[in-house]
Amino acid sequence: MDSITEYRRFYAELVVRSAGCPSDRLVEAFASVRREDFVGPGPWQVFVGSGYIRTISNDPRLLYQDVLIGLAPERKINNGQPSLHARCLAAVNPSPGESVVHLGAGTGYYTAILAELVGANGSVLAVEREPDLAERASASLHSLRHVAVCLASATEIVFPPCDVIYVNAGATHPVPNWLDQLRIGGRLIFPLTANDGFGVMLLVTRLANAVYAAAAVTRAAFIPCIGARDDETSATLTGALERQSLKEVRSLHRTTLPDASAWCVGKGWWLSNRAPELA
Repeated sequence: MDSITEYRRFYAELVVRSAGCPSDRLVEAFASVRREDFVGPGPWQVFVGSGYIRTISNDPRLLYQDVLIGLAPERKINNGQPSLHARCLAAVNPSPGESVVHLGAGTGYYTAILAELVGANGSVLAVEREPDLAERASASLHSLRHVAVCLASATEIVFPPCDVIYVNAGATHPVPNWLDQLRIGGRLIFPLTANDGFGVMLLVTRLANAVYAAAAVTRAAFIPCIGARDDETSATLTGALERQSLKEVRSLHRTTLPDASAWCVGKGWWLSNRAPELA
């Protein structure tokens, strides 16, 4: 085993195990994908909250840390924190043979990990609205026949029914088309975020045609999902996050009127602290 492979293996174990994930399959997926193929030439810009610091060299071993690497620092677009993605990928659990839609794919690093998880009998559609990032993703993912890259908006693209939707841009609400296109048993995970501060990675599982389980996976902050932001809903979500525990979220409802179990009420949707009920 060469040096870079050893670093990648240690990194995979680190980010998956530190996220509390017992999945050997997820470790293998992280260990199999070369991060250096997706972040451009080094030295790299590492996001540190208040800005970026430059790595000391272009040695790819520096990439195998639990850090955010700037893809387009001037636009504050990063290759996200690996341990956060490990936690989210473990929660949404893409399985061999499943179909995945990856919204906000960036340059495709986590798309490649999704592709490892679903295998050659599955499929991944990577959607990215920034033309330069979509072009880089296409180049980096071209050898994976079960992966397609589309330049489009996450809120406007029409895609076929799928098993998993993995969203990497913050929305103040679940986009109706995302929920509509989930197969029964399908899972959506997306950053439910207000305009300021941290939000939550919300996992939604479609149990029946109009029945959705919901659970908060972890706190998170992401760049905004253009077309999925609403100031009024943001204020409502901020209030819910301040007043209530994330652990109380149990189900998502659409079109029905909210009742006393409501955790957060949006326009045409609401979260409840009551478990979903199958007819």
